[in-house]
Amino acid sequence: MTMNPSRRTFFTTGIGATLAATLAVPTAFSFLGRNALAQEGGAAPMKLRIAVIGCGGRGTGAMFNAIEAGKSSGYEVEVVALGDLFLERAARANEGLVKAGHHEVSAQSVFTGFDAYKQVCASNCDLVILATPPGFRSIHFAAAVDAHKHVFTEKPVAVDGPGIRRFLAAAAKSKELGLKVVAGTQRRHEQCYIEAMARIHGGDIGKVMAARCYWNMGSLWNVAPDASKTDVENQVRNWLYHAWLSGDHIVEQHVHQLDVMQWVMQADPMLVRGVGGRQSRTDTQLYGHIFDHFGLEYVYPNDRFVLSMCRQQDGTDGKVEELITGSEGTASLQSGAASITGPKPWRFGGKQTGPYLQEHIDLQNAIRNNLPVNEGEQVAKSTLVAIMGRMAAYSGKEVTWEQALHSQEELMPESVEFGSRPQAPVAIPGKSG
Repeated sequence: MTMNPSRRTFFTTGIGATLAATLAVPTAFSFLGRNALAQEGGAAPMKLRIAVIGCGGRGTGAMFNAIEAGKSSGYEVEVVALGDLFLERAARANEGLVKAGHHEVSAQSVFTGFDAYKQVCASNCDLVILATPPGFRSIHFAAAVDAHKHVFTEKPVAVDGPGIRRFLAAAAKSKELGLKVVAGTQRRHEQCYIEAMARIHGGDIGKVMAARCYWNMGSLWNVAPDASKTDVENQVRNWLYHAWLSGDHIVEQHVHQLDVMQWVMQADPMLVRGVGGRQSRTDTQLYGHIFDHFGLEYVYPNDRFVLSMCRQQDGTDGKVEELITGSEGTASLQSGAASITGPKPWRFGGKQTGPYLQEHIDLQNAIRNNLPVNEGEQVAKSTLVAIMGRMAAYSGKEVTWEQALHSQEELMPESVEFGSRPQAPVAIPGKSG
């Protein structure tokens, strides 16, 4: 079973665009018009039809966040299609809907296999949630945009330069179409971060000079290989530990902190240098070939820099935080807390909705009120920051922004099917490309 045509074929044939044309998928404008008519004369609440591509823990979580967000945005949210590579995951998501008292998705609208995303995008949904392993993200996003769907996309949005370029092209098209796109970089929707960033950019810590960011923790889940399954299925089920699917943990997880750094600096890094490796997770059967620690220095315009550290090693100290140093003070940012020390001290003391919910409220409000909300380019650039960091650590070489953006290295294969796939070797700095 193929995942999709090759990247070259996808660009030249425009599969998603053809689907949109032949199926007469409603545009963002017609969707807004339909809902406006539904509200005339005090009718029932407007309906928002959503679909999910990737029904694992994060996709199911986002699905219920979207349903809950309807209480604030004024929508009656209905899940109309589910798609996943594995039937049991789609079925589990459907069972969760029923147990929570929501409508069951009909069997005709539950799709499985590598091509399930095409069928979901061709459904009568208004909004698509993208939550598969990140290697597939740019392919699925391009298809959703071609089908004129609003999108909630989990982060990161690619694992290599070609994937970033595809995502950026689709993001530009989504803006032209007036589609609303929100990404799972939820700190952008967290009130303490929003208030702190307004103060930082307003000069409360003076001129931003440098910053540090951390995501240090223990191990995450893993799925041991099953001899009865193919290499590809085993790797997809254990996707965190294979860079063609996750991008390595600096891309899959640490992208959150690097996104905050982009927000702080309001610019893209010129280059990155650093180190990384694996010391504690050496079992390739359980942990694939990815690193378990990275330490990087990003050089930004105007003689500014960011020090980045992330690790996943059991028994080590945890730290998830961003620290911004200005000429007149320092800001400390964590999920749920933010403060500034210096001549203009401040500490967040307000209330906030959980950011995993707030991002869906913001997206739905943008759809309902036709607000110009589109985070596609923003999240693609933050993902590229993480990718260039991985490239620098794997190779032991400095990597510039332009080198990463225009890299021809493709971690995602041109097509995927259940079968043999040798595991990638562990990168050796100085020897790996």
